Amino acid sequence: MARGAAGVSKTVRKNNSRAAANKTAAHEGGLRQAMTWAHTWIGVLLGGVLMVAFFMGSVAVFDREIDRWMMPATRIEAAPPGIDIDTVVPRAVDALAAGKPLREWAVTLPEARTPVMIARVRYAAAGGQIRLADPRTGALLPDAGTLGASSFFYPLHYNLHLRVWNIGYWLVGLAAMAMLAAIVSGVIVHVRIFRDFFTFRPRKQLQRSLLDLHNLTGVLALPFHAVISFSGICIVYMILVPAGINALYQQPNTFYEQALSGYSRPAAGVAAPMAPLGPMVDAARARWGGAAPAAIRMWNPGDANAVVKISRSVGDRVSLADDAAYFDGATGALLHHAPLQPAATTQRFLTGMHFIAFDHWPLRWLYFLGGLAGCVLIGTGQLYWLDKRHARHGERGVRLAAAVTAAMTTGLVIATLAMMVANRLLPVTLPSREFIEAGLFFLVWLATAIHARVAMRPGSRTLVPWRQQCLAIAALALAAPVCNGITTGDWLPLALARGQFAVAGVDIALLLTGALALTTARRVRRVEAARAAAAPNLEEAKHAERA
Repeated sequence: MARGAAGVSKTVRKNNSRAAANKTAAHEGGLRQAMTWAHTWIGVLLGGVLMVAFFMGSVAVFDREIDRWMMPATRIEAAPPGIDIDTVVPRAVDALAAGKPLREWAVTLPEARTPVMIARVRYAAAGGQIRLADPRTGALLPDAGTLGASSFFYPLHYNLHLRVWNIGYWLVGLAAMAMLAAIVSGVIVHVRIFRDFFTFRPRKQLQRSLLDLHNLTGVLALPFHAVISFSGICIVYMILVPAGINALYQQPNTFYEQALSGYSRPAAGVAAPMAPLGPMVDAARARWGGAAPAAIRMWNPGDANAVVKISRSVGDRVSLADDAAYFDGATGALLHHAPLQPAATTQRFLTGMHFIAFDHWPLRWLYFLGGLAGCVLIGTGQLYWLDKRHARHGERGVRLAAAVTAAMTTGLVIATLAMMVANRLLPVTLPSREFIEAGLFFLVWLATAIHARVAMRPGSRTLVPWRQQCLAIAALALAAPVCNGITTGDWLPLALARGQFAVAGVDIALLLTGALALTTARRVRRVEAARAAAAPNLEEAKHAERA
């Protein structure tokens, strides 16, 4: 009896343990299934916005170097360390003002990556201008005729050039928050995260290879993707979460001044001569422990209540806190200089991590590679979903998604290269040249989607004409350095000999891009030929099975 009771008890315990294990497995399976659904549709719905943000963010890591390539007039010798600020700054501002009264002006001083000054003025009546100036003399340089990387590719990264009602900021901010959710859900879905790091099978079936590459790039750059997405949200938090500011401040500018330790005062309406800028810069440097100034800005110039803001260079630290010092424009006396509050200090540090404005070339290259890894992560995820859906459901409802995928991957690269080639071929004196360049970018970008949609052959295993678009990338990437050499004389060997390393670096990157695209096109051609050869055998096997 005792033995029988013990056996029954043991059996019950085993059954209970098995039921608990099954329940746990079912729970885990349900969680993973839910996370898989969320992970998939985040990529499908917002993958295009994320691709633009990551690709243009990667390009923007070297925006100033690309500016040198796109603006030949700025390829000048570096200014001496101690430029005469009281001579070159007023000369550039006066030339840009052209005798008109000003509401304010600002001059960004040269630094290692930007050998020119950037002068901005706002007229008292309306409007304003931005021009580049030679820091050695203060003379204005010829109109660049282009927005360049810093004013086109870089803003495309964070606002998609959709400034109306801040739509672009909202879209990119939503995509960044979705990216964080995708990272968390991806970690839950891929429980074998360390095994995924070492697994890549390029010769397997397309879906398997795409998933391996997706997992590999996701795990490899996981910390970077998490930090860059979170810090991107922190940059625009005042746009994404304005409720607290609107509830506590009638004027948002008051909040910005308090949060960023700013200062302002109204004009007195009384004319007064301006004090020299040099002593103000020296006083600011003394407060910064000898750090270099980055920019000088003046409100209400020529007024007794003029205010001069001198901002600190951030090239020697991560934080983007400019530690600005404010001076009386008429007397040169210090008006305001206070450290940031802890919350603002944290936000400025996170912003600096995202912008990488500090001088650290190895880390800059790691940011660039991390951004490209993000592009591969997003692109392989989209292609995996596309190929899987095509295999299950055929071409119905997939062709449009394939065209959009092509535009957001190869099409984005083609549009970027097309703009760079146009930058070298369009006449410098062409009116509104910078807007024509930007218009060509968007037209070519749209054309890649149309080409992908039109070129899809019904019944083809490959939905997107990858080979043709890779050949377009190769042609444009290889043509750009040639166009640069013909139009400026700065051929790659001469650029290296002259010390134009920014121009030479862009040329080398273009040549490598062209070589990679050409290699990819050749490999795609071999794969397509192999699939075409295997198709008749597959059809014969199907007919044999039916018979």
